[in-house]
Amino acid sequence: MITIWALLKTMRPRQWAKNVFVFAVVVFDEKLFDAVYVSKTFVAFILLCFLSSAVYIINDIADIKKDQLHPKKKFRPIPAGILSKNVALVAAVFLLIVAFGGALLLDTLPHTLAPGLFPLALFYFILNVLYSFWLKNVVILDTLIVAAGFVIRVAAGAVLVDARRFSPWLYVCVTLLALFIVLGKRRREITLLAHQADSHRAVLANYNLPFIDQMIGVVSTSSIIAYSFYTFSAENLPKNHAMMLTIPFVLYGIFRYLYLIHVKNEGGAPDELVFKDRPLLFNFILWGIAAISALYFLK
Repeated sequence: MITIWALLKTMRPRQWAKNVFVFAVVVFDEKLFDAVYVSKTFVAFILLCFLSSAVYIINDIADIKKDQLHPKKKFRPIPAGILSKNVALVAAVFLLIVAFGGALLLDTLPHTLAPGLFPLALFYFILNVLYSFWLKNVVILDTLIVAAGFVIRVAAGAVLVDARRFSPWLYVCVTLLALFIVLGKRRREITLLAHQADSHRAVLANYNLPFIDQMIGVVSTSSIIAYSFYTFSAENLPKNHAMMLTIPFVLYGIFRYLYLIHVKNEGGAPDELVFKDRPLLFNFILWGIAAISALYFLK
C-alpha cells in the first residue's frame, strides 16, 4: 500500500493540470460542444498525463542525488528511499506503453490530421529525456525546452480535432505563457535555495534575480501584445471584436502575479499561484467565461 501511494505521489498528479493545454484547440476552434472531438481530446489528456508521469519518474531517477540536497524535493519517494528505483522504472515503462499505444489507436480514428498524436507524443518524450540528462544544464535553452512541452500539448489537440479555425496567434500566446510559467519557477528556485541553488540545478548558477525578472518583463509584455493581436486579427472571432473584452483579464492576471512576487514576496510559479491566490483564480475563471461567451454566443 505504501509503495502504491509513493508511486502515485511520484507520478505528480497535481502536475496533470498542465495537460489541459490539449483542450485549447477544441475550445478556440469552436468545437467545445462536439461530443466526438471533446471525447477524443479527453482521451488524449489522459494519455498525456501518463506520458508526463513517466517523464517525471525518469527525471526523479536521474536527479536522485541532487534532489536529496533540495529542502523540499528530498522528501519525494525516490530520493527519500521510500520507492525503489526498480519499481519506479517498471512503472514508467508501463505508463509509456499505455500512452504510446493509446496514441497510435487515436491516430487511426477519422479526422486525425498529420503528423498525428503518436509522433508528437514520441517527440515530447524524447525532448524531455534529453532535457533530463543534458538540456536542463544549458542556460536559456532549458527554459525554452520546458515551454516547448506546452506547445506540443496544444499541437496534440490540433491534430485530433481537425483544427480549421485555430489562429496561429494562439501558438505564440501559448509559447509566451509557457515561458512565463517556466521563468516563474526558475525565480522560485533561486529565492528558495539561495546560495545552494546551483548545487541542486547546475544551470541556476547562470541565472540571478535581476536577469530572471528582466526576462519575465519581456515575456509578460510580449504576452499582452500577442494576445491583443489575437483578439482582433483571428479569422474566426466575432466581427464586432467582442474578444477584445477579455484583454483586461489578461492584464490583471499578469499584474496580479507580478504584485504577488515583488510586493507580497509569495513566490511560486504562476500555474501554482493561480490555485492559491483567490483573486488570481477568480480572474482566470472570469476570463474563461468571457472568452467562451465571445467565441460561441456573441457572434
